Amino acid sequence: MTRVPDDPTALLALALEVGAAAAALIIEGRASGLANVTSKSTATDMVTEYDRLSEALIVERLTVARPDDGLVGEEGADRRGSSGIDWLIDPIDGTTNFLYGLPGFAVSIAARDPDGPLVGVVVVPSTGETYYAHRGGGAFCNGAPIRCSNTTDLGHALVATGFSYHPERRRAQAARLAAIIDRIRDVRRIGAAAPDLCYTAAGRVDAYFEEYLNPWDLAAGEVIAREAGCRVASIDGSPVHPGSVLVATPAIFGPLVELIAAVQ
Repeated sequence: MTRVPDDPTALLALALEVGAAAAALIIEGRASGLANVTSKSTATDMVTEYDRLSEALIVERLTVARPDDGLVGEEGADRRGSSGIDWLIDPIDGTTNFLYGLPGFAVSIAARDPDGPLVGVVVVPSTGETYYAHRGGGAFCNGAPIRCSNTTDLGHALVATGFSYHPERRRAQAARLAAIIDRIRDVRRIGAAAPDLCYTAAGRVDAYFEEYLNPWDLAAGEVIAREAGCRVASIDGSPVHPGSVLVATPAIFGPLVELIAAVQ
C-alpha cells in the first residue's frame, strides 16, 4: 500500500477500505464461533478474540499507509504520531451484540486533526451498511446522501440511548429515562454508540444521548452526524465530550436538553 496523503478524501478512502476489511474479518469470525471471551472494566463489559484481531488488522493497515499518524484503540493501541492526524479505532462497537449474535454492532474508524473529528467511517456488517463522512463533505450511507429527520415536536421524537456497564450508573440512567419516557414518542436501546449516532444522522431516530463513552465510541459517528445536519453537544448543551453526548435533529435539540436537565 502506498502512503496516503493528508487530504480528507484520501483519508476517508483509506478508512473505508480498512473498515470493510475489518468488518469482513469479524463476520467470518462470528460465523466460525467464539472461543476466547473475557471481561474488562466490569463483569458485563465483554471482549472477544475478534475485538483484538480486528484492531490488529486496522492498526497494521493504517500504519503501513500512514506511518506518522497517532493511533488510539479500544483494545490497547496507543501510538503518538507526528503528522497532526490521529486515528480513533473501535474494532467492534457493541461487543455484547456481537457476542449474542444480535445485529447492532459495528466497526468504527475516525481520523481527527487539531480541530476535532475529520473523517468518520462506521460499518454495520449485519445490515450491509457503511456510513461515512469527512468534515465539510456531507454524510452518506452506501453512496447515498443522508440527512437527519425534520421532526419538530419532542413528543413525537424517537430517542435512542445507552447505559453504562457500571450498575450504579445504570440505575441512575434508568431512573432518568423513566422520568422522560412519557414526554417523547418512545425509546430505542440498540447497544452500540456508533450505530446510534449514524441512525440519528440518517433520520431513523430523532435523537440520541448517552454518558460515559470513550473517544473511540464517539469520534466517527460525531462527524457523520454533524455532516448530516444534526446538532451535537453534551446533554447539558455544552460542547460535546466522550463523557456526555446528545445528538438531535435541530428543532428538538433545545427542548430535549431542557427535558433532561429537568429530571437530573
